[in-house]
Amino acid sequence: MAIQKLLSLLFSQLVLFLLFLDLTNSQGLQVGVQVGIGLNTPQGLQLGFYRQTCPNAESTIHDMVQQFISSDRTLAAPLLRLHFHDCFVRGCDGSVLLNSTSTNQAEKDAVPNQTLRGFNVIDAIKSAVEKECPGVVSCADIVALAARDSVAMVGGPSWVVATGRRDGTVSRASEALAQIPSPFANINQLKQNFSAKGLSVKDLVVLSGAHTIGIGHCFVIINRLYNFTGKGDTDPSLDPAYAAQLKTICKPGDNTTVVAMDPGSSTLFDADYYNVVATRRGLFQSDAALLNDIQTRVYVTLQSSTNGITFAQDFAQSMVKLGNIGVLTGSQGEIRKQCAVVN
Repeated sequence: MAIQKLLSLLFSQLVLFLLFLDLTNSQGLQVGVQVGIGLNTPQGLQLGFYRQTCPNAESTIHDMVQQFISSDRTLAAPLLRLHFHDCFVRGCDGSVLLNSTSTNQAEKDAVPNQTLRGFNVIDAIKSAVEKECPGVVSCADIVALAARDSVAMVGGPSWVVATGRRDGTVSRASEALAQIPSPFANINQLKQNFSAKGLSVKDLVVLSGAHTIGIGHCFVIINRLYNFTGKGDTDPSLDPAYAAQLKTICKPGDNTTVVAMDPGSSTLFDADYYNVVATRRGLFQSDAALLNDIQTRVYVTLQSSTNGITFAQDFAQSMVKLGNIGVLTGSQGEIRKQCAVVN
């Protein structure tokens, strides 16, 4: 009997390993290739784009991010989220930073973006860079570099960021509402969201790992806890013990309380998010959805059972892809003088 159990366990592990190989190969993972600039880098982006025009730009951005993170580690997640939400609407063009006007509701006022933070950090960095090199460095590049640097400063991986993005002049709340993945999304909706941006299923499950840092708001999970199907019930995909714990924190009608996405290490960028999801303690329905697809479930299981054996490299690669979405270069767009308003 013991031998049969051992053989069964070994067979299960072999199947898991083979499935993971198939997943990574099908999504184009190139082991041993440096994470950074590759054949898919958009024309107009390059390493050290500001080397001649603003040689201290990247070091200034890095140093200022470090100042903010040193005083408040919780800012890493918002800075990463800013980049993600920016790139998912009109590409990585800084449009998420623009203020609404009397004739236009901008992205930052769309429901998915009303809990964004970090605008003050980007504005402070932009002001410092403008003093060094007026009208040279784009807000879009500042967002991309700040996201990379903040993740590295809280224990995460770093990655090469090609620069040369220009700032967009259009920002519409309706587009943000339609295109940013919802915390209520099921796995098919998530796949559609990511595919529309040229991102793979592997990118989906990898970038979801960003929830290893940061917080969620109680109002987002209230229905999941108290009225999932309209019958006063709790989402059955949520671990009952964890649901009971969340109910002691989040009460019906609570619009202000926040909960850690990765309890115990919400300011440390590690792979524990996958343990959270694997044990049915993902905070959002979109986290739980990763267990409802063979490809994403295999990745969750692999990372949770190996302490994130490939997560850091995978995350860096997916972030490079994210940062290349829909960029404006050359004579497109503009270089804003202030990130919140067009010139």
